[in-house]
Amino acid sequence: MNVREYYAYLSAAREQLWNFVRALPADDLGRDLIASGERFHNVKDLLLHVIDVEDHWIHAVALGAGVQGEGRYAHDWVRPRAEGYDLGWIIDYGREVERRTWALLDSGAGLSRPVKLVQDDPASDTVTLDQLLWHVMTHEVRHTAQVTLLIRQLGHTPPWLDYLRFVRPTVSVAQGRDADLEEAGPEDPLPEDSQPAG
Repeated sequence: MNVREYYAYLSAAREQLWNFVRALPADDLGRDLIASGERFHNVKDLLLHVIDVEDHWIHAVALGAGVQGEGRYAHDWVRPRAEGYDLGWIIDYGREVERRTWALLDSGAGLSRPVKLVQDDPASDTVTLDQLLWHVMTHEVRHTAQVTLLIRQLGHTPPWLDYLRFVRPTVSVAQGRDADLEEAGPEDPLPEDSQPAG
């Protein structure tokens, strides 16, 4: 599996999660379910944090142009305080970060190029852009699992976001009938539920 394939999965899963949380009561999204949490206490905190981490590492550190430091999306990413932001703002910010990440992936940028983790420190550790992207993606998976647990604690059933759900081929009814015809052969009867309506 490569970065593009996995990021495509994360993008699709993220969109489903965003669509789901938009339908939840606003009070649920901001309810403090992690009382002992140092920075993150609720669904909105974690949603914003995941976006901030992608923006910070990929766009601010690796590319030098993070979204959170400019214009409409300027905010303190270290202590984001998501209660101060509308869910729509968080999702729009996430879509902007995702758009920029896709632009990077579509640009053919060398994923093996080195990235200093602390730009203004000559002794900083260096990783490849590929490693940094994998760090960001696995970070999102971990926090998405936390979000789905919080959704369950709120009494809701979260969407199914497993990888296989997004990569399994889907078969339409017409494709299924065609497969039944090929499998049955000309002399074999079709299964009863595949018989054309007469």
